[in-house]
Amino acid sequence: MDARLFSENLLGVISMGIFAFSLHHSIGEVRSVESSKIIARVTDPTRLQRARVGRLVAIQSVGDEWLIGILDRVWRHAIEVERIEGISDGASAPEVPAEENGVTISLVGTYRERDGKRRNVFSRAVFSLPEINRPVYPLDEKSLEDFMGILSSSTKSAATTPLKIGRYTLDERAIAYVDGDKLFQRHMALVGSTGSGKSYAVASILEQAAKLPHANAIILDLHGEYSSMSFARHFRVAGIGDLKAPNSHALFLPFWLLTYDEMQSLFIDRSGENAPNQALALMEAVIELKQRAIEAFGKPDLLDGFTIDTPVPFSLQALLAAQTAKNEDESDTGEVYASGPRKGQPKMERGALYGKLSRFLIRMRTKIKDRRYAFMYQPPVECDEYDALHKLAELLLGSGDSTGNVNSGIKIIDFSEVPSDILPVVVGLVARLVYQLQFWSDPGADGDHRHPIALICDEAHLYLPSAQNDVGPLERRALENFERIAKEGRKYGVSLMVVSQRPSDVSATILSQCSNIVSLRLANKIDQGVVRQLLPESLESLMEVLPTLDVGEAVIVGDAILLPTRIKLDEPKSVPRSATIPFWSRWDAPKCSVDLRKAVENMRKQSRV
Repeated sequence: MDARLFSENLLGVISMGIFAFSLHHSIGEVRSVESSKIIARVTDPTRLQRARVGRLVAIQSVGDEWLIGILDRVWRHAIEVERIEGISDGASAPEVPAEENGVTISLVGTYRERDGKRRNVFSRAVFSLPEINRPVYPLDEKSLEDFMGILSSSTKSAATTPLKIGRYTLDERAIAYVDGDKLFQRHMALVGSTGSGKSYAVASILEQAAKLPHANAIILDLHGEYSSMSFARHFRVAGIGDLKAPNSHALFLPFWLLTYDEMQSLFIDRSGENAPNQALALMEAVIELKQRAIEAFGKPDLLDGFTIDTPVPFSLQALLAAQTAKNEDESDTGEVYASGPRKGQPKMERGALYGKLSRFLIRMRTKIKDRRYAFMYQPPVECDEYDALHKLAELLLGSGDSTGNVNSGIKIIDFSEVPSDILPVVVGLVARLVYQLQFWSDPGADGDHRHPIALICDEAHLYLPSAQNDVGPLERRALENFERIAKEGRKYGVSLMVVSQRPSDVSATILSQCSNIVSLRLANKIDQGVVRQLLPESLESLMEVLPTLDVGEAVIVGDAILLPTRIKLDEPKSVPRSATIPFWSRWDAPKCSVDLRKAVENMRKQSRV
């Protein structure tokens, strides 16, 4: 300890950097030290009243370093004193404290007055641990305000345009910023029960991103909640109403964009005994039809790297005709001579696939005729052009500027009219295209030519199920695409924001790759347990407050924020259509009449258009 600090201790005051503490200001002294936990003894019962769970404290470790921690447990235990032998009832006994008071502290980082040329720096790292008997000081009033100011300025300076997410619950005067690079680079999970404020949080983040001149993100909107977002471009997977006169925002995803595995999951019943024959017949037909299409388009160079998954347009009707011919072929193997009553008379042996593709053909014809699947099986003729994929790629990955909605790089795709049985494949198709286009983009000599894009997976539990659930072939295809993005997307500039009200129903593989966790109120203990498993052991105590969080309040932990703590999230200007309908108030005074006749006709037409 240097002479300056020693003299200050003699005066009962420690002043260093932003902190100035009096010894009588401490709430206790260090009694036990672990790698991430500290137990402090509180000798004065009146000081225990200043120790509140969730409060920040500071402990000097070495020189000008201060450990910052969060109180996660406060206790007061009465001590039972046994009668000491040899002392009569009237004799005075040695003084024994009547109770034992203490606090448990989870360490969250280190404050340094100087770090090289920088001053007043906070880091999430714990460089050194304190000695026994070191005093523990609560951060309040001026010290808390100054410390929160350091947090705000440190994160704010990390980018030219900072990402403001809300205000610290500990001090609502302090603005909470997050590092936008780290938030999207290392994936993010945004979880919370229904009505806790997830959609508002997504809208608030993207509202700020839209102000950047080259923002690039896609919201996978399953219920049309984000249709009111004025800062984004809006698309809708085409519905029945778009068949005769497609809306300019209608999005068609023709079947030839599917991989062979995705086609199998849609057309082939794996439980049938003829499933292997059907899969083989499908493979042969798709390969042949794609090769013919490549030749017809005059692109012979594509044949050098051709695979069954090469995305080129080909005719679905031609595929259906080819499979029908194989199913009805009676002369595939040539002539053989029969024995028996008509010995020596020639007959034709039926083909190897005769009658074995019947169920497969029924499934194909049924789906092709079903107008709910028209966006895939009955797209406009321009979707069969060679440049159709180029136009779709520009729509998905094109980023614009913030001068108008037409050029906005924030894109919202409404999947609300997609039938639930094929929803996982359709959502997975969009994600796979984004990843593959990024993967095959020219990275340039410096590896920095890819323009990053974020995928916001709303209601992720509907198409990214946990392995504990019964995962069917359709969900498995989507999982494969998203799990690959979760593991490798960062290298190619593809980020995930996983949004769900049931994290226990979301793939653990995907959640484990999310280095940033934003958890709003969670009442279900199973969901709370899943979130706890994603955090370092030292921060698990933060999750104890999840059931008691207010609407719009969250616990944020991860690489993007310096201090893991509670934050009151900002409300967006463009409010999503996800607000819970006030039942009692509507029953008391309805705001509008409901046109049930129109609702019936929309249900019959399967379209709101």
